Amino acid sequence: MSWNVFIVGQDRLAQRLLPHLRHAEEYAFHPLLTLEQVVHAEEYPFDRLVECALAELERFDGPVDAIVGYWDFPTSGLLPVLRQARDLPGPSLDAVLKCEHKYWSRLEQSRSVPECVPAFQSLDPFDERAVESVQIEYPFWLKPIKAHSSHLGFRVESADQLREVLPLIREGIGRFGRPFDEVCAHVALPDEVAAVTGHHCIAEAIISDGRQVTLEGYVQGGEVRLVGIVDSLRDAEHSSVLLRYQYPSSLPEALQQRMLELTRRFIARIGYDDGPFNIEYFHDEQRDRLWLLEVNARLSRSHAALFQLVDGAPHFQVMVDVALGIAPRMPHREGRYAVAAKQMLRVFDNGRVSRVPSEEEIRRVEAALPGTLVQLNVEEGMRLSELKHQDSFSWELGVLFIGADDRETLDARIEQCRRMLPFEIEPLPEEGEA
Repeated sequence: MSWNVFIVGQDRLAQRLLPHLRHAEEYAFHPLLTLEQVVHAEEYPFDRLVECALAELERFDGPVDAIVGYWDFPTSGLLPVLRQARDLPGPSLDAVLKCEHKYWSRLEQSRSVPECVPAFQSLDPFDERAVESVQIEYPFWLKPIKAHSSHLGFRVESADQLREVLPLIREGIGRFGRPFDEVCAHVALPDEVAAVTGHHCIAEAIISDGRQVTLEGYVQGGEVRLVGIVDSLRDAEHSSVLLRYQYPSSLPEALQQRMLELTRRFIARIGYDDGPFNIEYFHDEQRDRLWLLEVNARLSRSHAALFQLVDGAPHFQVMVDVALGIAPRMPHREGRYAVAAKQMLRVFDNGRVSRVPSEEEIRRVEAALPGTLVQLNVEEGMRLSELKHQDSFSWELGVLFIGADDRETLDARIEQCRRMLPFEIEPLPEEGEA
């Protein structure tokens, strides 16, 4: 007998990693909604997606034992709604929104872990007096209440720059704002939160000067457990641009335990239970101060292959087992390598893709470096500006998941892969040129 586990927006990476779960023969995985519906779509009609998913489940001839997902919104909002409709365990929608609604989350953080919360305020980009409403000091980060991959996120240095970015935000904020308002309509929001809709932004004091890490964990039966801590390496010039995730973290053990204690306080405050989560922190090494960046009511898909390479199974193991109501059978340090990375292959200038690595070149890399996975985000002929879910400064051509016995060897292997995976990007003609 096997458990029927439905995955919202199942993708090729999951298909490659799920067979590596411990006791993989005990699970039967089924796709629920398509990648196009929950990730690549231009719009995310939330209530309609709920109806489509429930109809798919109703047509299934067999028990539905778990519903899981690893994407950001709308998947993170769909999971609690679908689980409640099917009477399955998982975090409540209220608890999920206290993570995913950036302003509500900051309010709850300020009441549970105030020592690591920066100054913040909500800001209505459609308010004619938006610039005059700023109360925190420049510079600050400005981002929508709900978005991801740094979508419409800006470091704002002055009132003049704020005036420049507001039209861009107004134009694009509805893509996530409209469906986020739909999901928020499913709960009774506190007055202080109800006034801040998906079409609002949050302004936050700059806390990005320091080391960034992500704590991956889960809650089961009210108990918070650590899965692992992953380092995030950023671009020197654009501090919001991620270049690499690296696992395990090189932070001192005592500091990791401080992060875990802060996490437990916040999770207890919001009543989040029976689900995975990840929390991103910055460590200001000069002041030895921890700052909480954001909370996600899901595990990070980007880290799954890293856990596979180092621990011996992707942490999809935790996502699936907790959703089934069983203790996660996640191994620890039983993988092929001592350290692993997800390396983003980025460029910082727009252009047209004239060449991508061939299937043969990719296979050669994956064969030469066992455990390595290569994923491409671009195709020949496309403009980089056509890529979705990119930050405001760069374009991600593809990613490497790769392991090694030590960090020095890891760096060398990544450079070897770069040489073996050639991209060619042609500059775009200036406006007015033929």
